[in-house]
Amino acid sequence: MKTLTVSVVTPDGPVLEDTFEMVSCKSENGELGILPGHIPLVAPLQISAVRLKSGETEQKIAVSGGFLEVRPDKITVLAQTAEKPEDIDKARAEEALARAEERLKQKGQDEIDFARAELSLKRAMNRITVSR
Repeated sequence: MKTLTVSVVTPDGPVLEDTFEMVSCKSENGELGILPGHIPLVAPLQISAVRLKSGETEQKIAVSGGFLEVRPDKITVLAQTAEKPEDIDKARAEEALARAEERLKQKGQDEIDFARAELSLKRAMNRITVSR
């Protein structure tokens, strides 16, 4: 079966470089499924899991947005942060989730940045989901 080389890179350095048969992710415009030979594409990513499939196995990477560049034989994910399930501190993610939920409950207080709290909530939920 044909494969794609996948690179996941953050400002701190590479997170993953391997070959896979299929990549699925959520772009700002919807879900993408990418197979070898896909047309070239650049798309902004949502806070979500990038799913990497090879045979019967699936690997997930939690990304906090970024960009996806697709070429017929290579995919590059440029993300602000990207974490493999084994690198996620689940207790820390659950604490971040609780803090974000608490901030969102405090409506009416001007000093709380709700957009930032919502992004924190999404990142924490994504990290918890990928770590399972």
